[in-house]
Amino acid sequence: MATTKPVIDLARVTKTYGEGETAVHAVAGVDLVVERGDYVAVMGASGSGKSTLMNIIGCLDEPTRGRYLLDGVDVRRRQEATLSRIRNRKIGFIFQSFNLIPRTSALRNVELPLAYAGVKPGERRARALAALDKVGLADRTDHEPSQLSGGQQQRVAVARAIVTEPVLLLADEPTGALDSHSTADVLDLFDELSAAGRTIVVITHEVEVAHRAKRILRMRDGLIVADDRTVPVHELPPAFRVKAAAS
Repeated sequence: MATTKPVIDLARVTKTYGEGETAVHAVAGVDLVVERGDYVAVMGASGSGKSTLMNIIGCLDEPTRGRYLLDGVDVRRRQEATLSRIRNRKIGFIFQSFNLIPRTSALRNVELPLAYAGVKPGERRARALAALDKVGLADRTDHEPSQLSGGQQQRVAVARAIVTEPVLLLADEPTGALDSHSTADVLDLFDELSAAGRTIVVITHEVEVAHRAKRILRMRDGLIVADDRTVPVHELPPAFRVKAAAS
């Protein structure tokens, strides 16, 4: 019977900066499998390795050693142009600071990754409008970032992340710049995306954010020291229900 490839498959991944006695092992031999449809939060103190791990998962940095398969594709030792295409097609990024282009409409911001992918203008517009509608901003398409609240800007960023239909949503402290009300709105949106089958990895230091995920990883000294499932096995998608039950 055919099986679905994990979205993330890390085997003994290490990231080392420097050499000899001064070497720093930011990631110190991590094994991690994230199946399609899972919703994972990664926690850890400053210096724990979570940001380095995020950069490796996002193909923004290359491991010193180890194997990384993203949706079944080995992304090691790829040229930057190839990695850029992989990031554009397979990963939707959501950042704490939103990273929207100022003096540019919400619609144009969401269209941007489709433009990089060579999608024709008519299809770009239709897909961007659909993504903005999905995040509840169908009435804000012509608004620039400065005309939107922080929560609305982050929802535009989420629309931009999902518009390419990536296999992975990777969020770096997505609520770090938001007030409590906007945080709740964004987390509710993540819940909806997860329920629709999206694979989500969130890097966060906020306990309330982490506990919205189905699985919480805790890092220390470059290692995953805890891996806790927060959702009962019977509520998980079938693709990894058996694996979760066996772990």
